[in-house]
Amino acid sequence: MNAVAAVEQATPLRPRIVAERPVVDLEAAEAAAADLLAALGLDLTQESLVDTPRRMARALHELMAPEGFELTSFANEEGYDELVLVRDIPVRSLCEHHMLPLVGVAHVGYLPDRRILGLSKLARMVDLHSRRPQTQERLTTAVADHLRRELAPAGVGVVVEAEHTCMTLRGARAPGARTLTSAVLGRLRDDPSSRAEFLSLARRLP
Repeated sequence: MNAVAAVEQATPLRPRIVAERPVVDLEAAEAAAADLLAALGLDLTQESLVDTPRRMARALHELMAPEGFELTSFANEEGYDELVLVRDIPVRSLCEHHMLPLVGVAHVGYLPDRRILGLSKLARMVDLHSRRPQTQERLTTAVADHLRRELAPAGVGVVVEAEHTCMTLRGARAPGARTLTSAVLGRLRDDPSSRAEFLSLARRLP
């Protein structure tokens, strides 16, 4: 058995990506939501608001409940070594400073090495890392690092474009403002032409 075959045999073809979920007490979250809303002056005896604390607690829980998945990959039998890019993957996350939504898209690409990835897994990886309070910078880096660690490609690139409602609905109140972050690793970082190709396609530049 050659060295490559030994590596392939030792690496699971479908490693299970386990989502780390904190212990959740929805009843306590509902009671806390009721206290918060009441402290903000809302009358929770009104018919339209009486069930709002329950809905609020469950909505926030849904945004912070990542789902595990199988990271299906396949042998790169054709030796494909050009960029693979999936654009406009939905991003729905929470700003950890205000607990308000940040919403946008991610563009995720990689340069294959020994294995190629099922395309839907790029979207699942973005969703996995989106479901937690965080900064956009951390989200971008987390997706890139996870893809490099699990797939071992020749290069990885991630661009995230998102609107932060903590900036567009309050504070600066700058509707339409979008934040762009990027993380590039391997050849997509070190090789200027590969880097330029990825960023041009991801950002739709000419």
